[in-house]
Amino acid sequence: MQAANANATGAQANGATTNGVETGATDDFVTVFVGETLFGLAIERVHDVFVPSGVTPVPLAPAEIVGLLNLRGRVVTAMSLRRRLGLPDAPDEADGSKANPKMAIGLEQAGETFALVVDGVGEVLKLGADSREAVPINLDPRFRNLAICVHRLDGRLLVILDVDALLGFTPAGAKAA
Repeated sequence: MQAANANATGAQANGATTNGVETGATDDFVTVFVGETLFGLAIERVHDVFVPSGVTPVPLAPAEIVGLLNLRGRVVTAMSLRRRLGLPDAPDEADGSKANPKMAIGLEQAGETFALVVDGVGEVLKLGADSREAVPINLDPRFRNLAICVHRLDGRLLVILDVDALLGFTPAGAKAA
């Protein structure tokens, strides 16, 4: 019985299910939340997951830039995913504190480190081509311009973000000067 389980596990690792149907390669994504919306970031682009603290505002910075912070001795630009997507800031509670503690994802782009501030971090998902679909035409344009694809997961839509486009500081869809 153990040999049969080992063979089934080996078959799944090679992209086949136990019934012999080929499922293809899989990709790993770190899931993050902005409000109720679920987004995915390619795991190979994620370097850290942390709670941002000591953020110093930057005068005259674009609206999506929250400020600068220190991450293990490095000065890191903190960017709000909410603002980058054109969404309003999270509602404040009556006592003035944010409704949910924020989390940040450490990403690198062109040798620079960025902290992507999100409402929450979920789990790492290994997804195959069977749930992958092109970006729907009716997806919110703010999401569509920064998305690579989507995955349908048990009644939820996981929007996979293009990290290069996300960290590009020209507004999505803007014409280059």
